[in-house]
Amino acid sequence: MPILISFLLIFSFSICTISKANDEKEVIFISFKNGSSKDLAKHFEYGVELNINGSQGEFSKAQAELVIRDFFKKYPPEDFEILHEGYSGEQIKHYIGTYTSMGEAYRILIKGKIFQDEYRIYSLEIIKY
Repeated sequence: MPILISFLLIFSFSICTISKANDEKEVIFISFKNGSSKDLAKHFEYGVELNINGSQGEFSKAQAELVIRDFFKKYPPEDFEILHEGYSGEQIKHYIGTYTSMGEAYRILIKGKIFQDEYRIYSLEIIKY
């Protein structure tokens, strides 16, 4: 019986973790698909490194949201696709995707870490192919 209870606890924790990971991926996907800097910024760390077509810097969460908002206004979304997701250790997670605007494609590289069960983006690169 104790083994069954342990198994059920581990299983339910795994399902919750998978569900949370899918939620974060979905929020990121929808944020880029809809051009919503506000929704994307909910996952920003307090300091975010941005590189947009070679123009780079470190920004506060609020400043980074404004920079991304300007990008979305200048390059409105047509499509977004997450091509790859990976892990570096247990807490570092990255996504690679393609963002399309006005017939042009951009490579998106999102780096984040999991802190207190929340995904926090600390680096975001948007580079035109």
